[in-house]
Amino acid sequence: MLTTLNTSYTDTRAADLAWALGREPLPALATLDLELSGAKMQLRLLGASHQVLLETDRGSCSETVACMPGSSTPLPLGVAKRVGDWEYEFAARVEVLTPGSFAGRAQELLALVSDHPHGLAGVFPGSPHAFTAMLAQRHEGQVRWRTWHAYPQDGQLVVTRTRVGVRVPAGRGAW
Repeated sequence: MLTTLNTSYTDTRAADLAWALGREPLPALATLDLELSGAKMQLRLLGASHQVLLETDRGSCSETVACMPGSSTPLPLGVAKRVGDWEYEFAARVEVLTPGSFAGRAQELLALVSDHPHGLAGVFPGSPHAFTAMLAQRHEGQVRWRTWHAYPQDGQLVVTRTRVGVRVPAGRGAW
């Protein structure tokens, strides 16, 4: 699903992004509700980037990557945590692209996400390449999502990936 977000940039630089786990739902400009093999997810586009709400019979989880005033947790390169019965893994990187490469990559990502049944993308006014996009899937008992936060004025694309899976006791195999 592709939408135009009726707001201006709140996080105008990749360096403004912060990460938080366990935040309450924030006001969203666009949402996509998904049911993935018993896992309920809501992908949320915020004026300040994204939030994912996940709920299963084992509990709930909330991930926020956004410009959050007063946040003391910048965007980490990686996080691995136990959240209840789950193992949570998060990774982020910043791609720096030339203007031509950026435009091509933006078009590819927007086409991929907007045509996917588990994808949500929002384009910000002022630039066709200023967007936030999210794509979710369930694979082998894990829920996974990827996000892309585009900053065309700096040629930066922030890419995140997250996976959440049930923790397996030692000696019973990996998840």
